[in-house]
Amino acid sequence: MNWYEKLNQYFPIEEMKSREHMELLLKEKGEIYHKDEGKYHVLMYVELEDFIFIDYLFVSKEARGKGIGHELLEKLKERGKPILLEVEPVDYEDSDTEKRQRFYKREGFKHAAAIGYRRRSLATGKVNEMEILYWTPREDSEKAIYENMKKTYNEIHTYKDVELYGEKYQSAAEVLTMKPSAKGSSHIAE
Repeated sequence: MNWYEKLNQYFPIEEMKSREHMELLLKEKGEIYHKDEGKYHVLMYVELEDFIFIDYLFVSKEARGKGIGHELLEKLKERGKPILLEVEPVDYEDSDTEKRQRFYKREGFKHAAAIGYRRRSLATGKVNEMEILYWTPREDSEKAIYENMKKTYNEIHTYKDVELYGEKYQSAAEVLTMKPSAKGSSHIAE
C-alpha cells in the first residue's frame, strides 16, 4: 500500500486532500511541503521559517504504542519552532478521536481554545469542524497561532483549489475565527 492509500484509509474524506493536490504540493512547493515516510508511518508537513504545520501524521495499527509518533514529533520539536495541527474534536462513537487527542496532549500540545475552524468539504459538501492544537518552545500567543493557521490555509489547503477540485474553497476569514477577548490577542476585525 502506498503512502496516499495509507492516509486515505485512515483519515475521513472531509479531511483528505486529493492525491493530485498533495503530489502538486510536493512538486511545486517542495521547499516547504514535505513527506517523511517509513514502513509504519507517513508524515506530511509544512515547514516555514517561523513554524511547522503537520498536515497528516499516520502510524499503522501494528506499530502504535511503539514510540514512532513520539520520535517523529521530537524530530520536529528539535527545530525549535511552534508546531500546529488540526485534529477532529472528540467523538465518543469513534475511539480514535479520543486516542489522538490524548496522544497530542501527552506530547505537550495545547488546545487553541480561542481559534475556531469550520470548513465546508468540497468532497462531501458537509461542514467539517476541527480543533487547532499547538506546541511551542516559547510562549506564543494564540493570535500568533491564528495568523500562522491563516498562512497555512492560504498557502497549502487552498493551493490551486479551482484547478484541482473545480471550485474554490472558502476564504481563510470564513473558515478560521478568533474570539476577540482571547488571552494574548488583540481585537481582530476580519
